[in-house]
Amino acid sequence: MQIALGADHAGIVLKSQIKEFLDKLNLTYKDFGTASDESVDYPDYAASVAHNVSVGSFDRGILICGSGIGMAITANKFRGVRAAPVYTISAARLCREHNNTNVLTLGSRMLETEQALQIVETFLITPFGEGRHQHRIDKITAIENLRLGGMKTTQ
Repeated sequence: MQIALGADHAGIVLKSQIKEFLDKLNLTYKDFGTASDESVDYPDYAASVAHNVSVGSFDRGILICGSGIGMAITANKFRGVRAAPVYTISAARLCREHNNTNVLTLGSRMLETEQALQIVETFLITPFGEGRHQHRIDKITAIENLRLGGMKTTQ
């Protein structure tokens, strides 16, 4: 599994902790920035990660900002990306099982480190439930295709 990571200045510390966690799990990732706690605009980093998930260069993405909300809003502008701000382990499991979410967004100001790492692990290990959920994902894709002029996803 290839993972794309990104964070703004508010998420830089948690992103570093997630990278250490991914290293322990021997998972491959690429860090799309930022590299300091100097103020930056979160949409720039969300767009980099979401684009790379959208075109299939990475299987999953993890984005971190203060709340996780702005990152999710931005990431969801990209074809084939299903991003969700997640604050609980249950939500991490359900967003994968029911929604086949491929980008996780986290709020560094909303979560303790240990909880965030448990959410990341749950997001990464939980498979999509398929079955009745696939029909709903197909509907989301159809809406996306209609709204974006009928172009098909590259995934």
